[in-house]
Amino acid sequence: MTTESSTQSHSAYVRIAENGVIGIVRGVDADRTIDVVDALVSGGVDTVEITADTTGVLDTLEAVTSTFDDSEALVGAGTVLDSETARAVLLAGASFVVTPSFDPDVVETCNRYGAVVAPGVQTPTEAVRAYESGADLLKIFPASSLGPDYVRSLGGPLPQLPLVPTGGVSLDNVEAYVDAGATAVGVGSSLVDSDAIAEGEYDVLTERAAQFRAAVDRARRE
Repeated sequence: MTTESSTQSHSAYVRIAENGVIGIVRGVDADRTIDVVDALVSGGVDTVEITADTTGVLDTLEAVTSTFDDSEALVGAGTVLDSETARAVLLAGASFVVTPSFDPDVVETCNRYGAVVAPGVQTPTEAVRAYESGADLLKIFPASSLGPDYVRSLGGPLPQLPLVPTGGVSLDNVEAYVDAGATAVGVGSSLVDSDAIAEGEYDVLTERAAQFRAAVDRARRE
């Protein structure tokens, strides 16, 4: 990896960790995704994951990353299942990659391109293997089945692991996840409300983004 790539990867990692919230956008067309990202950024969530199972995801990534520069929004791709898809989304402009499971080839591809990668893991063995393979963040998935206590228990003997609970994170439990040691959280429907998007009510997303950021900040202060 070049020095420039290492610097870019480090900057993206710091950005994700500082913001603390990754907004997950799934199944939204390119034009509306631009409005969604704008709404989230206005509410203080400037890290956004567009899932690779979205129709036309490469065009969407190119449209979003050409609309917002890195200082405005850090845009990545999620639900990446293989190295070929990882390479494609990175070439389309994604700054980070999130997966639902651990695939060493995906991690290797992201490392090669100097991009932050967060594979999905559940057990301590998976977490350690993924981290040792070069993962920057570890997506604890599905968080709804595990809960904040699991995150705390995993981080007890393995405090060096940067954990990102995803799946079922809401305003009701986000502070508990941060208190348990989460580096950041991935938030889908609780933040990116499909009904609000369908009605063009993007102010709803802005308000929820502000609420999530406030909750994360509050938990970090306590």
